[in-house]
Amino acid sequence: MSTPHNGAKKGEIAKTVLMPGDPLRAKFIAEKYFDNVVQFNNIRAMSGYTGTYKGKPVSAMGSGMGIPSIGIYSFELFTTYDVDNIIRVGSAGGYSEDLDLHDIVLAEEAYSESTYARYQSGFEGDVIKASESLTAKLKESANKLGAKINIGRIHSSDIFYRTIKSEPDYWKKVRDEKNCLSVEMESFGLFHNASITGKNAACLLTISDVLFDLGNEVPAEERENKFTAMMEIALGIL
Repeated sequence: MSTPHNGAKKGEIAKTVLMPGDPLRAKFIAEKYFDNVVQFNNIRAMSGYTGTYKGKPVSAMGSGMGIPSIGIYSFELFTTYDVDNIIRVGSAGGYSEDLDLHDIVLAEEAYSESTYARYQSGFEGDVIKASESLTAKLKESANKLGAKINIGRIHSSDIFYRTIKSEPDYWKKVRDEKNCLSVEMESFGLFHNASITGKNAACLLTISDVLFDLGNEVPAEERENKFTAMMEIALGIL
């Protein structure tokens, strides 16, 4: 059974899905790490692939940008395709001066001003936790690989280009008042969908730019194919 956004049939998607925002990063993951790769979706060019990693079935699929986009794809994966675990493997802007380019953040929870969860299910809060069991497995995987990770709360923003001149440093307010390490645009919606469907979601992020040093950022091509450390941590849970 397919959906308007996903052409896969039941059984073509593994129980665990790595979900970058960029569908080209999903393609890179599949080509670099999977054996026996089969593409299950290309509707709207949102590529999805299933294969095996060290003999274990696994899938990778893009989510697009923003909470509404990952909200659609993750909800369908959880409810239509019986996926149990989604690990977001994305890029993020660093809020903390302790974070450098290519550092990895493991999100324990996401803060957002988004109304997505409120209008989707009546949730009134602004912080949603990642799945504890899946997050614990990612910590264990990172330890086994000897990978340094930064653990804490992240900011899931609906806004990339903010133009309110009275608050030019709004990100500092979020960092300080909400205790956020970094900013991205999807995890709040993903964590919410996992919570309401009884499934598991977690998030690994690679720092691609830093807000306290604008202009210091990772080029687009590297965002697609150089963030391998977090991909290997995610695959390590298998």
